[in-house]
Amino acid sequence: MLSLSNLHAFYGKSHVLHGVSLDVKPGEIVSLLGRNGSGRSTTVKTIMGLVDGQGSVKWKDEEILGHHAFDIAHRGIGYVPENRDIFPELTVHQNLLLGEKRKAKDPRWKTDDMYAMFPRLKERQHTEAGVLSGGEQQMLTLCRTLMGDPDLIMIDEPTEGLAPKIVELVAEYLKELKRRGLSVLLVEQKLTIALEISERCYVMGHGRIVFEGTPADLRANAYIRKEWLEV
Repeated sequence: MLSLSNLHAFYGKSHVLHGVSLDVKPGEIVSLLGRNGSGRSTTVKTIMGLVDGQGSVKWKDEEILGHHAFDIAHRGIGYVPENRDIFPELTVHQNLLLGEKRKAKDPRWKTDDMYAMFPRLKERQHTEAGVLSGGEQQMLTLCRTLMGDPDLIMIDEPTEGLAPKIVELVAEYLKELKRRGLSVLLVEQKLTIALEISERCYVMGHGRIVFEGTPADLRANAYIRKEWLEV
């Protein structure tokens, strides 16, 4: 479904990604792990057309590297950034409606689905998004992206700064996406949640993939965890 081959990325003259190759299959949750500065966020931003890249990014066998972000989104890739780009002066409901794409077919996700998964959002649907808690804003950002009816969703650090109970809620949310047939590329630092919900994991270090395998493979590889993940 999504396939990266020998992907390089640059911020100006800074060479950030060095030949990254990975793939995400239909209906699969794949975690991209690594310490801060390893290149994980740059990888998803390059896929999304927000960072200049060289190499290959194929989506459903079509090359999309170099396309505009809006074109990539309309092709069926959703992106949830780490900084929770909500519209603070709009209500929760208005933020969700802004995520909709006008398509001929019936979307898989509607506002009722979002409110069913996150009753707290339903309670606050007429509240300005800017006054929501960090956890509520994260829920809203995830749901607004889903309203665009993507086939694959890339989520950057969804549990960052959240209370443990909200982290558990986000994990259940991601499992629900898988149950509904979506593919997920998850950028995450918390090893526990990544190993719990993923079919496969990639570990990045210094802009390169240094490990690929199943959660069981990663649990068994003490060297990789110590060298590239543990603080």
